[in-house]
Amino acid sequence: MRIVLADVGLCVACRGCEYACAYEHNGSFERNASLMRVSFYPAARVAVSLTCMHCQEAWCLEVCPAGAISRDSDTGAVKIDASLCAGCKMCVLACPFGNIHFDHERGVAQKCDLCSGDPACVRSCTTGALRFVEPEDVAVTRRETLDAHLLRVLATQRTGAAE
Repeated sequence: MRIVLADVGLCVACRGCEYACAYEHNGSFERNASLMRVSFYPAARVAVSLTCMHCQEAWCLEVCPAGAISRDSDTGAVKIDASLCAGCKMCVLACPFGNIHFDHERGVAQKCDLCSGDPACVRSCTTGALRFVEPEDVAVTRRETLDAHLLRVLATQRTGAAE
């Protein structure tokens, strides 16, 4: 299963990925229609693209009482069937990354579905900050670099100042 990998060093917070996602899924360029988010942390000078991790052990899938969440057998993506969603928000609460959002207008949970294996966010990223890769292709050193960036961002978010 491939995943969307974000390189925080290349992201310029243009939000093109959010607009591409919104258009792909909702036919509009309204950022709030996007199934992913870009967060900018000025003190750390870092922008982070946040999208579903499509976890191997997907807690959202386990807690859904309506059976609306399943894993796509072709792409491995964890997907929400809006027609089955009961709007209970259990999946929103269960996601350890906060990457499931609730659409209050439609009364359903929504999240990244990997665009059937060709993510619009990756296609639209002009800096190459987003890539669609096999998890095992991500070097351990790359993971360590990402971890260091994320820890710095989280520390900044907590204290309000870059460390």
